[in-house]
Amino acid sequence: MALPFERRKRSTLLIGTVLAVALATVTSACGGSDSAGPVRNDAATNPVTPKISSKPLTVSAISPATGTSGVASDAVLTVTYSAPLNSMPPAPTLSPDVVGNWSKQGNTLSFTPSGGWFPNATETVTVPPGATAMIGGAKATSTSPTTTTFTVAAGSQTRVEQMLAELNYLPFNFVPTKAFPPGVTDALQAEPTTADTVSTTPLAGSLNWSWTTVPPTLSPLWKPGQANTMDKGAIMAFENDHGMKMDGVAGTSVWTALLQAVANRQTDPNVYTYLVASETVPETLTVYRNGQVVYTTKANTGVAGAPTAKGTFPVYERLRSTEMKGTNPDGTKYDDPNILWVAYFNGGDAVHAYPRASYGWPQSVGCVELPTSNAAVVWPMDTYGTLVTVTA
Repeated sequence: MALPFERRKRSTLLIGTVLAVALATVTSACGGSDSAGPVRNDAATNPVTPKISSKPLTVSAISPATGTSGVASDAVLTVTYSAPLNSMPPAPTLSPDVVGNWSKQGNTLSFTPSGGWFPNATETVTVPPGATAMIGGAKATSTSPTTTTFTVAAGSQTRVEQMLAELNYLPFNFVPTKAFPPGVTDALQAEPTTADTVSTTPLAGSLNWSWTTVPPTLSPLWKPGQANTMDKGAIMAFENDHGMKMDGVAGTSVWTALLQAVANRQTDPNVYTYLVASETVPETLTVYRNGQVVYTTKANTGVAGAPTAKGTFPVYERLRSTEMKGTNPDGTKYDDPNILWVAYFNGGDAVHAYPRASYGWPQSVGCVELPTSNAAVVWPMDTYGTLVTVTA
């Protein structure tokens, strides 16, 4: 039976609507319709390419700057970038290598050396590329390495003295201001055990004589913080013990060996000895060990035409036996073979054995002569670097 017109019309409209929706759904699924619903946009389906800054990130300054000399051993190295850094960048390299710590704050990297910069070293700093920062809302990356070179100042004489005292090459106790940690009883024990971290910068504290009684001719020689005769003798003794050429100067090789000796606790194997030759008749030679008189003997010094130079000098050469040649004050030559127990301290002047009928008054050509048996007692004590004072 035929439907009424109105029902046919509504059914036709309903069927048309369903077909339209279906077609719209299919069309939308195929992505061809601009009237489709909102499109999802996330990292999984629609990754966003980050903006790259057109302005590069650069190193704007390094301190100490290239060509700087006399840099303090405790100076902090800083690398400043043109913008605040996103994160810790690749660490700059140092040549020669130095142990220390890098830190970042804003646009600045800072390096603090653990033991200090090595004295007299020429240090090269290379800042690698790869640091990142945001510039104008976009990411910027440093792309070029930057290099600078500076020279460290000469080493501190005070620090040299502190280390020599800790190693017993100087007759002082170094007492740091900072309290010792539990179980530590002296300054050497408190030092680091790796040479790279032993300080090259003076530590706060004081150097005090190790003895209650100090020989009266030794005390005036001490000039803390500046090169002096006591330092020279101590350095020479240290150089000899470590197989180095003896010059009594704290150069690069001495610094290297000192830092290693402190780390390894390599103390002086000898007792601190000091000799005084007195030209007051009867002339004598007195041996002090650790501040105490341990031996005294009659001696001969130089005659008027060839006096023994007054002053204080470190022993620089030791021989069990040698031949001595020279010219007497009257112009005649002498040639003395097999001179025993010889310790040279000033040019051709030496403490040594020499057979004489008597002792106690000027008879030599500048040397300090001792009876043979007495010289044999003294010689093992006047080791390299031992100070010999000749006084009126």
